[in-house]
This record gives sequence, C-alpha cells and structure tokens, in this order.
Amino acid sequence: MSTRQSDEQDIYSVEGNALTIGQVAKRTGVAASALRFYESEGLISGTRNAGGHRRYSRDVLRRVAIIKAAQQLGIPLAEIRKALSALPKQQTPGAKHWAMLSQQWHSDLNRRIEKLVLLRDQLGDCIGCGCLSLTSCPLRNPGDSAAEYGPGARLFDQPAYPSQA
Repeated sequence: MSTRQSDEQDIYSVEGNALTIGQVAKRTGVAASALRFYESEGLISGTRNAGGHRRYSRDVLRRVAIIKAAQQLGIPLAEIRKALSALPKQQTPGAKHWAMLSQQWHSDLNRRIEKLVLLRDQLGDCIGCGCLSLTSCPLRNPGDSAAEYGPGARLFDQPAYPSQA
C-alpha cells in the first residue's frame, strides 16, 4: 500500500464516528493549532477519549468550513461564535443553516462594503492631509472631530470615532 493510500485511509478510518484532530486538519485544510484555537474560543467542540486525545464528531467538518468562509468575508470571530452558537449542537449544519447565517451577516457586509467604497473613493484626498495633524482627513477625521483627543496622528492607532461609524 502506498503512503498516499494509507494517508487517505487514515483520513477516513475512525474509531466509531469520531475524528482525531489530525483527521479534521487533513479534511479541512486547517492546521491542528488553529483547530485547538477554535475550540478554545468556543467555535467548535470536541471530546477527549480515555487516553486524553481530542475527538470530534463529523459535524465539525462543516462548522470549520463555515468558519473559514466567514473569515474570508472578514467576519470577526466574536460574530462567528455568536452565529455558530445558534446552530443545533452535534448536528451537521445544512443549507438552511447557512442561509440563516448569511442573512445575519448580510447587512454588516453591506455596511463594510460601503465603508470600503468610501475609502477607495477618498483615498486620493489622503495625501493632502499629510496625516500629521489629521485636521482635514475626510476618512479618519471629518470636520476635525478628533481635535478634542489632543494633537498628533492619534486616530490611526484607535478605532473609528462615533462620527465615523
């Protein structure tokens, strides 16, 4: 048996219905360290066998796919966690679940797209402000609203202020 064949068998051979962390990593293309991180963040869950090794039910494969898709869309992990918590536990999410999740994220994505379009369209004006005082930056300091926070280019190290939300 070739190494490739034994690797393929290893991916699909499991004790019972449980997958090892290595098997989930191979099937999803996500590093085992990322899977441990997802588990620590409450995005996925697993169990431990008698030897203390992680085991995952097969529904975790779809959940990881959802996490990867959401991350590619720029959805923050906190939002992904919130959305996944609404899904039934130990059940493979299906098309109706994805429709529910995508509907939740739709307005947020539209808002972010609008901000990116504004950024793109006003980017040429940025060079004029010099980013030293930011008194005239249309993107980060419209109307010099940051003057109350003190001198200097403070806005790029901080989240957007309410006037920009």
